[in-house]
Amino acid sequence: MTILHGRTIVPGVVEGEALVSHETISGWGGIDPATGTIIERRHELHGVCFTGKILVFPGAKGSSGWSGFFQSTRLLGTAPLGMIFTVVTTKVALGAVVTRVPALSDFDRDPVELIHTGDRLRLDAGQGFVEIVERAAAQRTPSALRT
Repeated sequence: MTILHGRTIVPGVVEGEALVSHETISGWGGIDPATGTIIERRHELHGVCFTGKILVFPGAKGSSGWSGFFQSTRLLGTAPLGMIFTVVTTKVALGAVVTRVPALSDFDRDPVELIHTGDRLRLDAGQGFVEIVERAAAQRTPSALRT
């Protein structure tokens, strides 16, 4: 069992599938709020939908409109289930607050490196931890189970 401890940005508890980006995410011009899809052409997750997933990423890039685009995902029902990010900026913190999803940051270990897309997570942002409940099928190796 792998547990990472972090700082609460928005309290709450969710459990769901991880979607991991090794790249920062742009709000304006980087996501389509109507579909919850990353549309930035050169992004590693171009065309991938984050709706209903726990978004694991380094942080926000771009303008201060980032939070407005993520708030739109909440209003349109396309928001991520939760957010886990490594670098706190006012953009990403405000985005998490207006999206109203559980969010953590400032971890004891790098979540972008330890969590893989498809892993099942339990995010308890109120208590300040995320637990990898089950590894994605591609990650279920004897060494991965001992992390």
